[in-house]
Amino acid sequence: MKHPWTLLWFAAALDVFGGCAREPAAIEVFVGSATKPAIEEAAALYEKKHPVRVLLHFGGSGKMLSEMKLARRGDLYLPGSSDFMDMAKREGLVLADTEKRVAYLIPAINVLAGNPKNIRSLEDLARPGVRIGIARPDAVCVGLYAAEVLERSGLAEKVRPNIVTHAESCEKTAQLAALGAVDAVLGWRVFHYWQPGKIETVLLDPEQIPRVGYIPIAVSVDSKDRARAQGFIDFLIGEEGQAVFRKWHYLTSVEEARRFARPDTPVGGEWKLPAGW
Repeated sequence: MKHPWTLLWFAAALDVFGGCAREPAAIEVFVGSATKPAIEEAAALYEKKHPVRVLLHFGGSGKMLSEMKLARRGDLYLPGSSDFMDMAKREGLVLADTEKRVAYLIPAINVLAGNPKNIRSLEDLARPGVRIGIARPDAVCVGLYAAEVLERSGLAEKVRPNIVTHAESCEKTAQLAALGAVDAVLGWRVFHYWQPGKIETVLLDPEQIPRVGYIPIAVSVDSKDRARAQGFIDFLIGEEGQAVFRKWHYLTSVEEARRFARPDTPVGGEWKLPAGW
């Protein structure tokens, strides 16, 4: 009869050397790509410190919400604005009491580095012949903000004839500017820092900022591991996660964000897209 310690050693050896070592746990995050470079770096850092794989799915915030809803899967929803988080809460797709703010965003004009069309203001987007790109306002956070900026500034009817393309995500919107595919996009201030050698940002007048945007995160109702999902939220809003977002020039406090807007500019909320967009 074999000694019990021999049996224990044999079982341990099979687990380590016999291909039976357990895969680390995984959490799925459906991400609006407004956070792409920062969340990729933050997720990689988190994986180094915790035995958890962070599986990131990127796309427009609306598309990501639809995929979560149809598939009934995912542990976390990280859209690019409060608008889409409000939709998720209204449809019962996230646990509202887990929602946290990760960073803040400011709408801006993005152009090819060097600003070849000399675009200096929102009014310049209405000049004849200027080619404008925006994201789909019905499905992408930055596209919704673009429509809101134009509507509230009274320039929508003048600028809309110059809009020649609609991108499917924040990432693709930034690429329009970086490649010079259009003369300007209505995007986020932070796009410049994604590709500083290719993208230049023209800030809007503080009076033209309708809302300070923020990036929310919440646990999905379909999460199979709510404890680990909450752990990743805690990391993102903690010191290390916030340092990653600051490295990529995201604004991590509402006070920082208000430097680009009026003191009384609303923060977050939901804006309804008018018919015709």
